[in-house]
Amino acid sequence: MQTITTVAELRRALAEVRSADKRVGLVPTMGYLHDGHLALVEASRTQCDVTVVSIFVNPTQFGPNEDLSTYPRDFLRDQELCRDAGVAIVFAPDIQEIYPAQFETFVEPGELAKPMCGAFRPGHFRGVATVVGKLFSMVQPDVAFFGQKDFQQCAVVRMAIDLNLPIEIVTVQTVREPDGLAMSSRNRYLSEEERRRALAISRGLFAAADKFRSGERDVEQLIAIAKERLNTVDRLQYLELVDADTLKPAESPLRRTAALCAAAYVGSTRLIDNVILSLPTPQRDSRLND
Repeated sequence: MQTITTVAELRRALAEVRSADKRVGLVPTMGYLHDGHLALVEASRTQCDVTVVSIFVNPTQFGPNEDLSTYPRDFLRDQELCRDAGVAIVFAPDIQEIYPAQFETFVEPGELAKPMCGAFRPGHFRGVATVVGKLFSMVQPDVAFFGQKDFQQCAVVRMAIDLNLPIEIVTVQTVREPDGLAMSSRNRYLSEEERRRALAISRGLFAAADKFRSGERDVEQLIAIAKERLNTVDRLQYLELVDADTLKPAESPLRRTAALCAAAYVGSTRLIDNVILSLPTPQRDSRLND
């Protein structure tokens, strides 16, 4: 495994890879890796010849009162996890490599960035879109892998399609702890008592998903089922059922795949989670071919 810190060195290394006609996968991360990140690595290794993991805590996606200075970091542990997982290249640039002096060009996302997290974290997705765009330019991967837990982020990075970038975007299912809590680097902030209360988020979402599978299609009813189980969080920031493609509020009765998304504070820690409510695909009657 190579650990690379500059764009110039990264491009030299990847030029050799591409000269051998190998498929490159990118897993963008902010480090402090966990099994959710490693699931992205495994997906990349399954679909690609060479996997690049970027590790960069991106300052432009943090607001003025958010946890940039305290965001968990353990680079040596991250390197070891990547090595054990079969990563070919860890790209770990410093801030000057990503945002050099006089940097002033940003990627401005569209309507997908406005609801949910976008409404509560002004500028967040501008920072996400910018750093992801820069990583796409630096690595030029064939495929990029993102986790479903960050559902709105997965929608925003579809900008690759808008910008005609020859990059396939793959979303990997949320990885959870055995008790259902979505894996997140921020889980380490939770005390033992807070972690127990945080389980209300996934349990509320799962309860609504169960009701959906039983046939419930009313949007308000599904939201209410989830919300009544969220009374142990300290502050529910949002709980929204949105169209999975447009992120606009879903309409009753549900006729399109939707995402039930939540953001809540437990103690001082902000956690997000979601479940996808997928409508069954109509089965084609084989007798039509008789």
